[in-house]
Amino acid sequence: MFDLPVETKAQVRTYNRFRKELIRHGFLMMQYSIYIKSCLNKEAAQGSINLIRRFLPKNGHVRSMIITEKQFEQMAILVGEENRNLEILGENRTIEF
Repeated sequence: MFDLPVETKAQVRTYNRFRKELIRHGFLMMQYSIYIKSCLNKEAAQGSINLIRRFLPKNGHVRSMIITEKQFEQMAILVGEENRNLEILGENRTIEF
């Protein structure tokens, strides 16, 4: 999850670069500024977090959270419609590669 400033052209470029790096490393956009990645285990998840540290923007806030597949499956959408990303994730909300 991230919240980056986008008030200047330079900040927008930084925002776009960060997003593109997340995508390049296998993350999918779940919601604006919320990207997810399925990992085989906790060690792989921690490796992804360490990788993100290498291209963190200087300003703004970036947070990470590791949850299990079972916890992810329990997610409920409370408002709005499901979008294309949820179709990609499948019926049980898990990511398959």
